[in-house]
Amino acid sequence: MRPVVVLVAMIGWTIVAIAIAGAARRGMGTGASEFFLGGRRIRGFVSGMTYAATTYSAFMLVGLVGLTYRSGVGALGFEMTYLIFTVILLLVFGPRFWLVGKRFGHITPPELLGHRYESKWVAFVAAIISFVMLIPYSSVQLIGAGLLVSGLTGGAVPFFVGVLIMAGLSGITAIWAGMRSVSWTDAFQAITMIVTSVIAVVFVFFHFFGSPGEFFATITENRPDLLEFTWSPALFVGLTLPWAFFALTNPQVSQRLFIPDRLRSMRRMVLYFAAFGFLYTIISTLFGFAAAEIVPGLENPDEAMPALLARLPSALGVIIFIGIFAAASSTLGSIILTLSSLFTRDVVKMLRPGISDRNEQRLAYVAIVVLLLLCMGFASLQLGLIAELSSMASGGLLVMAPAIVGAFFWKRSTAAGALVSMIVGGIVTGVLYATGWYPLGWWPAVWGGGLTTILFVVVSLGTAAPLGGAVFIDELNDEMNSRGLQR
Repeated sequence: MRPVVVLVAMIGWTIVAIAIAGAARRGMGTGASEFFLGGRRIRGFVSGMTYAATTYSAFMLVGLVGLTYRSGVGALGFEMTYLIFTVILLLVFGPRFWLVGKRFGHITPPELLGHRYESKWVAFVAAIISFVMLIPYSSVQLIGAGLLVSGLTGGAVPFFVGVLIMAGLSGITAIWAGMRSVSWTDAFQAITMIVTSVIAVVFVFFHFFGSPGEFFATITENRPDLLEFTWSPALFVGLTLPWAFFALTNPQVSQRLFIPDRLRSMRRMVLYFAAFGFLYTIISTLFGFAAAEIVPGLENPDEAMPALLARLPSALGVIIFIGIFAAASSTLGSIILTLSSLFTRDVVKMLRPGISDRNEQRLAYVAIVVLLLLCMGFASLQLGLIAELSSMASGGLLVMAPAIVGAFFWKRSTAAGALVSMIVGGIVTGVLYATGWYPLGWWPAVWGGGLTTILFVVVSLGTAAPLGGAVFIDELNDEMNSRGLQR
């Protein structure tokens, strides 16, 4: 594809997204809640689309396509398991996050944990873990953009140009109007993602195979290996376990449980997300199967989608490229905005409790720029496959799962249990990933998650529970019952 076409498409898309961000700024109020949460006034459809666009990133049409290209139907099982777990967790925890956040004015998930365990250190440690793990995950979005740009143009447009343009777009939309601009652009980008991918997969069926029926017949005859589930239990659990708790442990998505304007919007958010996720997962794996037949023999599976797009007519290639670019930029912008809120709320405010809302927002602007620079630096290293990098990041965040679940359901859980489990579990998980040591063949997330759970329970039982912990849970359950949310 001609480099000028790709560059014009990226710049044109950037201008449209910035215009939407500018429109979102109109009517924007002041204060941290307004900037980081859109004033908690986001309605159902936009809530669902921003949740979907934040969740489904470059991982899907680059990483999941590559994973399917390499390992077949196991990738579909892995992603569908994630979707099922996420919907269940949203139904159970979504109303609880929303009720508590609205009642106490929480801006970030670590802030909620700090309140529940009556310890600012719990919030601080949760924020630090999020920084350590989400910067590599953010770089995945930039890597996806860079690979696409370079692959589509045969290397004529360098990898780093795609990285730079996406970083600029994400930074502008996040700074322009905070959550309002991010959620509005997310909604537009989510629609773009699903429409462009449907158009492209239908074209692939008819252009390369003749019909959808011929596509399935060809894959069944020529690539039966991709239709066999060949994943070992260790591989499946190792990749799936971190994603199973993604909705709770990744603050850029759990923070979105604070933003709906009412509980009815929360329920619609879950419904829209589930429908979007199911369709997008099917499409992504179909692309992986198609790429395995059309462009076989690639050494790097993450290049499967760029290689497939290079075989499409230029106009269609640009359309699906924009869809992937939209997916990655929406996720990156959401993560950067969330991390900036963690920095100002859970790190700076711990050191300077009296900081004003105005100065907090100024610090958020600086944090967004610095975080993007860090992500760009990490992306330039191009470490590992996108799917594995994403799973590694979620594996590190998994150590927060016991503390989050305990905050809502176990009165006996303590701040000491949360701190020890997150710190020790995080260090062990990080060391295992960094050294590539998988004891007995099981992935670091399994060992880290198991150790974290044991430590959380044992230390909590051996220390004094906060006086307000039981009250927190009892009052929340009473409100859930009064609203008919518990049967």
